[in-house]
Amino acid sequence: QLQLVESGGDLVQPGGSLTLSCAASGSTLDYYAISWFRQAPGKEREAVLCITRSGHSAAYADSVKGRFTIARDNARNTVYLQMNSLKPEDTAVYYCAAGRLLYSLCSDDLVEYNYWGQGTQVTVSS
Repeated sequence: QLQLVESGGDLVQPGGSLTLSCAASGSTLDYYAISWFRQAPGKEREAVLCITRSGHSAAYADSVKGRFTIARDNARNTVYLQMNSLKPEDTAVYYCAAGRLLYSLCSDDLVEYNYWGQGTQVTVSS
């Protein structure tokens, strides 16, 4: 059974950077596409970035393009979300999720993901 644990969330000033980690156990991440989602208070959970099993990435939130990147280290069984130039509107709980998608595919649909972490809080405020 795959288990995911996010870490790295923090309070950061606007313009700052954070790196979130999604560490997996119980199975190898090689078999999964991994997405980062976020949920702000009073809003629906939205897909941010995804990385395919083949290592290609897709950004689903226009607001993060050019600022956030995703990377996977299969040797460490970990996926990272690098967030730069953070804005107050990036404040949310960030979740990583794993789905058994085809090798070169990603998805922004929550139902495609069977495994979720517990989330990590990112707060961007001065």
